Amino acid sequence: MNFHSLSTVNQRLCSSSFPSRRNPTKPYSVWLPSTVSSIRRRDAPSCNASASGTTFLPFKVCMRRNRTRASSNDAQSIGRNGSDELREPSFVEFITSERVKVVAMLALALALCNADRVVMSVAIVPLSLSRGWRQSFAGVVQSSFLWGYLISPIAGGTLVDRHGGKVVMAWGVVLWSLATFLTPWAAETSLLALLAMRMLLGIAEGVALPCMNNMIIRWFPQIERSRAVGLAMAGFQLGSAIGLTLSPILMSQGGIYGPFVIFGLFGFLWVLVWLSAISSSPERSPQISIYELKYIQNWSSAPSVSKNQLKTKQGIPPFRRLLSKLPTWSLIIANAMHSWGFFVILSWMPIYFKTIYHVDLRQAAWFSAVPWSMMALVGYIAGVLSDMMIQSGISVTLTRKIMQSIGFFGPGFALIGLTMARSPVIASAWLTLAVGLKAFSHCGFLVNLQEIAPQYAGVLHGMSNTAGTLAAIVGTVGVGFFVEIVGSFKGFLLLTAFLYFCAALFWNVYSTGERVDFDGTD
Repeated sequence: MNFHSLSTVNQRLCSSSFPSRRNPTKPYSVWLPSTVSSIRRRDAPSCNASASGTTFLPFKVCMRRNRTRASSNDAQSIGRNGSDELREPSFVEFITSERVKVVAMLALALALCNADRVVMSVAIVPLSLSRGWRQSFAGVVQSSFLWGYLISPIAGGTLVDRHGGKVVMAWGVVLWSLATFLTPWAAETSLLALLAMRMLLGIAEGVALPCMNNMIIRWFPQIERSRAVGLAMAGFQLGSAIGLTLSPILMSQGGIYGPFVIFGLFGFLWVLVWLSAISSSPERSPQISIYELKYIQNWSSAPSVSKNQLKTKQGIPPFRRLLSKLPTWSLIIANAMHSWGFFVILSWMPIYFKTIYHVDLRQAAWFSAVPWSMMALVGYIAGVLSDMMIQSGISVTLTRKIMQSIGFFGPGFALIGLTMARSPVIASAWLTLAVGLKAFSHCGFLVNLQEIAPQYAGVLHGMSNTAGTLAAIVGTVGVGFFVEIVGSFKGFLLLTAFLYFCAALFWNVYSTGERVDFDGTD
């Protein structure tokens, strides 16, 4: 290969002629001998020159300066043998990578988050019996978690945008583990102390999902983000299954408060591993290989943030601008509906199975836990399917709308089927279908947060989470009062199905997968 041909190759690489977004899987490979270490400036106009008019530019530097020009749907991996090959990593390379270790720790944190949250859904039954609480007041006790969860998401999201997900997540897990661990003491002290511990739990857990989003943005290219979110949220759903299944067992061995102590201690252990083994970004990781670092750097699709945007992030987020766009409202309404359905099912299904089908507490927890295990599995499958759709050329917008439609229309129809079930087994099947299909929402609104506003993903997540928390409070408390007034659990499930359909229609009309300008003046 002569010098002219080498310079021509470099000029092509230093220009913006990378594969287009609509054809992300088009192969594009280049090989250069290791002896080539310099290229003249006249053949690489996009690279800096020395004062003499000629520059000797390493090939990798030129590639690094142009990685922000790459399409958001491309993928690259750099071979360990010294050659540079643009290709997607194999499944083995992906599953053994440092970024998968990060998402595994995130999944474990979210599992603890949800396990700590759902223990009260099981413990509320014996607590109500021992203290003479009515169903409406039991709903108030359970919703006290949401009072705290209402406070923290916006402030927590802002902290995540400024300080990163690693530090904020560590503090969040410390605080919610402390609240879980102290719940037995609070319950024996006074009702006010119990409500305060539940509020602290909610405040601390409000930062979990914004932190998860922040870490995935930093560690994963866009074509892997759906499956990364699927893996992380699988931990979230398995936390529900673990909490609902193990709590009755732990209660039978260690009393009503046994699960609170065990899960609280596990949280402290997680923090020690997180701080010692995980880095806030790939560039700061001492364990990451050059191969993986270059893959993430050169083909990370996170849009670059300008100096003006950085200055904006240091001040007060532009809440007025964020709320002036309909794609923001599509996220808010989707999150609100997702949380409504999630917390109603999470908080009341043990009582639903006990009341409607007369199963004991342990069986009720089992029937309620099975659907969350299915949701974890379906969530990962949906993530892989979503990534494949984008790689095949389907637009991000259409992909998100399809995923969200399945995630809302599916549970709506399944809840209607649940109201018609004649036996607990059939009811559990319908509930499993409803909860499993909800997982498609993770590849809808939850990933969409990163796409329309990457520089405000944390605060935008916090805003939508606040709306979701309000909806969850209304839904969780409303079930108790609805049942007392109307005398029917099934009527409330039909109402929830109707709201699912309305939210799906709004999403399909106003959502987008493109980046939205929240820093302009229009």
